[in-house]
Amino acid sequence: MLGYIFRRTLYAIPILIGVNLITFILFFVVNTPDDMARMQLGIKYVTPEAIEKWKYERGYDKPLLVNSKEAGLRMLTETIFFEKSVAMFAFDFGRADDGRDISQEIKSRMLPSLAIALPVFVLGLIVYITFALLMVFFRATYIDFWGVVFCVALMSISSLFYIITGQFLVSKLWHLVPISGYGVGLDAGKFLVLPILIGVVSSAGSSIRWYRTIFLEEMNKDYVRTARAKGMSEHIILFKHVLKNAMIPILTGAVVVIPLLFLGSLLVESFFGIPGLGSYTIDAINSQDFAVVRAMVFLGSMLYIVGLILTDISYTFVDPRIRLS
Repeated sequence: MLGYIFRRTLYAIPILIGVNLITFILFFVVNTPDDMARMQLGIKYVTPEAIEKWKYERGYDKPLLVNSKEAGLRMLTETIFFEKSVAMFAFDFGRADDGRDISQEIKSRMLPSLAIALPVFVLGLIVYITFALLMVFFRATYIDFWGVVFCVALMSISSLFYIITGQFLVSKLWHLVPISGYGVGLDAGKFLVLPILIGVVSSAGSSIRWYRTIFLEEMNKDYVRTARAKGMSEHIILFKHVLKNAMIPILTGAVVVIPLLFLGSLLVESFFGIPGLGSYTIDAINSQDFAVVRAMVFLGSMLYIVGLILTDISYTFVDPRIRLS
């Protein structure tokens, strides 16, 4: 088991290095520090002195890869690549354009994002899998047919519609919860109810259909026919054996949302004024704060890779045969 985890971790290291290199190329080679300065200062009527000052204030005035003005190891450390890319592996994200420490901002905004994403993840899995199992249990009936129609209808509606409609009905018209904002401690609950509900509903259509497809594929396998031949009841086959054997694709799909547990939902946090990492990313994009955007891209890729490793490990609990591979 430990050898399996060690191998999966080793596989992830070159992937993370590759993502870091691609991020560096996109932010500093394709889009050079001079281009960043012009976008911040204004493309027209920008003097070379103003560009150099902007680069100096943010540490972008150094060479990209090799600093020929320095000697020894400082030739590599006194570069943009080392200070802006390699330092990320030590979770040193530097400072934003407004001077605030990005690492501290991430720490302070992580809990609000988790307060939304974690309940949406757990509640969503319960709701989606339950409804999918019920549709499969009543497959080829009107319940299954209208369930699929309902899921397609939900998939056809934009997430913005759920957000705007929810704010209008629940907050503005019925006055059940605040329309936006965030509180401290238990007071935050009233601000989170509506975003969590919208987060579950907005993904219900596609998720329920996906789980239904997985369960239907399992229902046609040999072990299900054998169980029926032995006289086992349909609900035991479905809720015990089919659900257990469908855990691998379920776990594979769950890994996609792991980065969202920390990075938050971009739209929901922005519309509801929740100070999470999602709204932090949107604000950075709007203000063209490249340091924050670069940090969030790296953090998201790292969390996704960690999610892949955790998913591989979880496979060993639902399918012991994987431990031998």
